[in-house]
Amino acid sequence: MNIGYLIGLVLALAVMLLGMAFDPFPSLNFTLLGNFVDPSSIFIVIGCTIAIVLASFPLKTFLSIPKHFAILLKNPKLTPDAIINRLVELAGIARKDGLLALEEHANQEEDPFFKQAIMLIVDANDPDRVRATLENDIECMSARHQAAAGLYDKGSAVAPAFGMVGTLVGLINMLQNMDPENGSSSIGKDMGVALITTLYGCVLAHMIFSPIANNLRVRDEDEVLLKLIIVEGITCIQAGENPKMLKEKLLTFVAQKQREKIGAAGGE
Repeated sequence: MNIGYLIGLVLALAVMLLGMAFDPFPSLNFTLLGNFVDPSSIFIVIGCTIAIVLASFPLKTFLSIPKHFAILLKNPKLTPDAIINRLVELAGIARKDGLLALEEHANQEEDPFFKQAIMLIVDANDPDRVRATLENDIECMSARHQAAAGLYDKGSAVAPAFGMVGTLVGLINMLQNMDPENGSSSIGKDMGVALITTLYGCVLAHMIFSPIANNLRVRDEDEVLLKLIIVEGITCIQAGENPKMLKEKLLTFVAQKQREKIGAAGGE
């Protein structure tokens, strides 16, 4: 579970709501929250933002939003240390029994990319072809991930704009409904309602869409790193590299503290 995202989102909402309820600080008056609720503003900002995002991307990308949240909230199944240790194990098997012995182990892998990588060297493909095939797979995967993150970037960009549109709509209605004889009596209230849409746009952009886009990009970077480790490890196994030297090479992909952790685990 991605606890950091959930904690950050809940904390941001709580701090914002408490700030709205201070009357004056540090006294709390939660009835003030009703001043920040306006159905027409919600309709304009959220409705128009979703509509423009839908118009800007293929329908299949838009319909993948539930999948994006699943990816966002779940922790990755594979970790660098698990992959490195597995590759070192496969390297030992390959040196002892040959590459064909890896076919049985490939069928045990749950990750399709890892399984594909092993089968490519079991089938005695050219090393350059193996690397090119796997790297092309990574590039295509990352492009799909960037397109998904771009959906939320678009939402983050248009939400404040429609917040301003809602404000303009509110101001126009306010001016149209002003009483020539007593026009200033409701200006404060009407102006407050007009500005609520700007608030909604900023909240939607910076508290909802932007964190999702950033988290998806972080997940993409993590997955690319894992697959690059697999590519390097598989090509080294195909070349018959010593398992110890392979581990030293693969450890260069991770941070120093993680290297020490993996090394200690391997020693045990």
